[in-house]
Amino acid sequence: MSMSKALKTGIVAVFAALHATLYLLPFPSWRNWAIFLLPIEGIILGPSAGFLAAFIGSGLGRIFGIILKPDYFWMFGIVAEPLGVLAAGFLAKGKWKPVMAIYLAMFGAYFIHPLYFGQMLPMWTVVDIPIALILIYPAAKFGKFIYEKNSLHLTLASALIFFVGTMADSLTRVFLFIPARLYQLFGLSFEALFDIFVIGAIQSFVEDGLAIIMSIVIGVPLIIALRKFPAFKYPLT
Repeated sequence: MSMSKALKTGIVAVFAALHATLYLLPFPSWRNWAIFLLPIEGIILGPSAGFLAAFIGSGLGRIFGIILKPDYFWMFGIVAEPLGVLAAGFLAKGKWKPVMAIYLAMFGAYFIHPLYFGQMLPMWTVVDIPIALILIYPAAKFGKFIYEKNSLHLTLASALIFFVGTMADSLTRVFLFIPARLYQLFGLSFEALFDIFVIGAIQSFVEDGLAIIMSIVIGVPLIIALRKFPAFKYPLT
């Protein structure tokens, strides 16, 4: 029996609220706790419903954050987080081409930008992005095991989707900051931009590792638990 439209709407609303709540919680790095929810939203809700939940949740989080958690870079997450969910949702369905297109478009724009092409920004700061790019196809091939019962590949599939999905979020933020020239909006000098980019890269590497840990500690147990409820059919879309 398929889910009713009201139930699907309710599930999307729950994830949107959880997304907003996680954003508002204190986080020691440059992003927020909600980035580790992105792959789960993509896996459970699917590409379209997951994108919607993340967009609503990230938007609500920033609105409440005006009072509770002021963030000068609030506009980055509203775009990046839904795209991270979209990437994870596609990979869980075994679709690698849309994710590859997203990565190539944004990473290509970064490479031809004068700040990189002039070798003003170091390559090591974005080395995790080409690694994720290489893993897109394997993630899509193993991603299909996410929805299969008793899969021996569940842990690997979960780790790949978590990594590539959260990296899609990171890549989008890089794209908005450099090729889309949002750095100009803040009137940053090159020295300030360089420092922000380097420090952000170091923190991003830590978040990459946390994403893989989260996939094993939270992602796999959650997926296994949901399989025990036959009435709950996922992905929603």
